[in-house]
Amino acid sequence: MRVQHLKYGLCGIAGAVAAYVYQQTEESFRKNIPFRVSAFAGAKTTNQSFSAEEASPSVKWDFNWDRRDPKFLVKPKKNETDDDLANRIMEVKPKASRHLFLIRHGQYVVGPTDEERFLTPLGREQAKLTGQRLKELGFDYNLVLRSTMTRATETAMIIQDVLGETKTKSCDLIREGAPIKPEPPVSHWKPEVYQFYQDGARIEAAFRKYFHRADATQEYDTYEVIVCHANVIRYCVCRALQLPPEAWLRISLHNGSITWLEIKPSGNVVLRGLGDVGHMPRNKMSTS
Repeated sequence: MRVQHLKYGLCGIAGAVAAYVYQQTEESFRKNIPFRVSAFAGAKTTNQSFSAEEASPSVKWDFNWDRRDPKFLVKPKKNETDDDLANRIMEVKPKASRHLFLIRHGQYVVGPTDEERFLTPLGREQAKLTGQRLKELGFDYNLVLRSTMTRATETAMIIQDVLGETKTKSCDLIREGAPIKPEPPVSHWKPEVYQFYQDGARIEAAFRKYFHRADATQEYDTYEVIVCHANVIRYCVCRALQLPPEAWLRISLHNGSITWLEIKPSGNVVLRGLGDVGHMPRNKMSTS
């Protein structure tokens, strides 16, 4: 009997030790995680409050990401009052949003040169369906900006035929390329290092040129269509949302898809749609 009691006692001690070790390990694990899991791991009950550190974001939004934050555009004058400075800041503050519709070109023939990489019959159908969808949205489009590569130019021309008379512009900056080494890396796509160095600077320049808040003189929202390529669109979306740009290859885009970004007067950016192909029947969809 004494032996049996001793056995039960040892089992109880072992259980208590195991529970303590588990608790300490769990606590250590939580502390080593880079983002704060305590807010949703059941660590606190409803009558317990969170600290300011736990409630604050791990990364804050950079409101001067486009270098157009009004506070940084106005230089204070000597002996200027706070009210006068505030009034001058208001004069350069945007009042309207910019809406950018990023369109990936239609399916194309894989040829040795750009001139031979023209749209397939399916690609032309995709471009027409995308143009019809843009028209159905009912916006007054201010510009159709297109890449100078053959497949993007053809796609833009078909879209313009559907939209009607719209201002057009071509740009070499938004040609396809290798924007930055993706993370995680992939085995099926490995450009030479010089391609990232060469294309990355160009695509970043395109982002800085076309992705920014409206000028203070703009009274109403504008709607611009940018017809280009999957790598360019994915990279620019990551940059606009202030996400790690190396994440761009984690996104997949269909041919003729519509990605809709809104850049608000405050500098906030809203992704209203990513790679939308809801306007296409299933048998018209492709990613190549």
